[in-house]
Amino acid sequence: MARFEFKLPDIGEGVAEGEIVSWLVKEGDTVGQDQDMVEVMTDKATVTIGAPRPGTVVELRAKAGDVVPVGDVLVVFDSEGGEAGAGAKPEEGAKPEPAKAPEQASQATETGRARQVAQQEGEGEGPAATAVGDLRESLPGMSPAAPAGAGSNGSYYNEKPLAAPATRKLARELGVDLKRVKPSGAHGRVMREDVEAFGRGAPEGAAGAAQPAAGRALAVPDAPPVASRPDDERVPIRGLRKRIFENMARSKRTAAHFAYADECDVTALKELRERLKPHGERAGVKLTFLPFIVKAVVSALKKHPMVNSVIDEAAQEIVLRKTYDLGIATATDAGLIVPVLRQADRLSLVEIAREIERIAADARKGQSKREDLGGSSFTITSLGKLGGLFSTPVVNHPEVAILGIHEMKRRPVVKGDQIAIADVTVLALSFDHRIIDGHVGAAFTQEIIALLQEPERLLVE
Repeated sequence: MARFEFKLPDIGEGVAEGEIVSWLVKEGDTVGQDQDMVEVMTDKATVTIGAPRPGTVVELRAKAGDVVPVGDVLVVFDSEGGEAGAGAKPEEGAKPEPAKAPEQASQATETGRARQVAQQEGEGEGPAATAVGDLRESLPGMSPAAPAGAGSNGSYYNEKPLAAPATRKLARELGVDLKRVKPSGAHGRVMREDVEAFGRGAPEGAAGAAQPAAGRALAVPDAPPVASRPDDERVPIRGLRKRIFENMARSKRTAAHFAYADECDVTALKELRERLKPHGERAGVKLTFLPFIVKAVVSALKKHPMVNSVIDEAAQEIVLRKTYDLGIATATDAGLIVPVLRQADRLSLVEIAREIERIAADARKGQSKREDLGGSSFTITSLGKLGGLFSTPVVNHPEVAILGIHEMKRRPVVKGDQIAIADVTVLALSFDHRIIDGHVGAAFTQEIIALLQEPERLLVE
């Protein structure tokens, strides 16, 4: 038997750490090669990592909810065979080999089975993160650069600071130079609270001591603890819910939210949909109202291009998108997921319906493809049949607007001098008032309403 230490692999795409969502094995279990072993959530996906070789689980080095840097040991095996393999402890008297984290990571990536889950975060926006490259220079055995002096007085702590993508985004949002932030994490990692403390001008070293590493990103400075009652149940905020928790707070913290809502008479739209439903059935798709709404949104975005944009906070620039990649908010058992309908302007109604069915089904099963996640420029969310008067959706950062669709209800309306019964819904647009002026948001929404009230225009424009 040989002792084998398996390290969190380099999952790629700028990912420097992962949160342990759940273990699928326990100490003492015998596992086969490629057997599902642990679920790890990064800023971009949830990945199920398989065992790199057969053996017996001796020790689990992290528990659910822990945030583990790439290259840190996740699990220790007793593995059959003569070679201990990459990452194994050298036998007594043997000459120690240098760390080979990238090779181990590559091997693990090949044996693991990826199961991606979309995050409600606009990843890929702004300058690309270099956390993985920095990490490889700061793995165990390689100490971070020694502080040159206090970061607040203009000197650097590290020319290549180690930080997760979410921490780098926060630093860009707050205008903080990571090189000047004193790190408190393992291996010289700059943590989220280090950035927040630096932004507040807090004394150096105060950030990291406030709480344990797990859950740091959720901490609210000076928040009083909540006293427990005998019948309380405490549920840790982790996994996808933790990402939603952080991303919603980021959006509310950075965007100046403004909401505009108005009624839309969809009587004609319902009639058109009924006439076109057989065409959808022959094509093998269910023609819902959403494809018509997507068509109307794309048309309105073309007339109001500023709404089809994202914010690069670091560069202080508005990025006007020339493609129409729409986020479709999807409710799942794990939380709200936002897969992306790519190039919606190039698709027919039937093609839009088919693609929405696919990305929504994948999201609900937790099997979203990497290419279906992130990079949207506008999001549509629907409360469906849950009703309500109207809502104020939270903008999907770094986008500048999101459209909420509500239940279609039969209600009296005034048409000319007559009162009639019509099918009515409410469209609610939330937008970043820093970028979108009130009259632009209103005009954009009214353009969508006009198209949905005369839906035949969607087929010819």
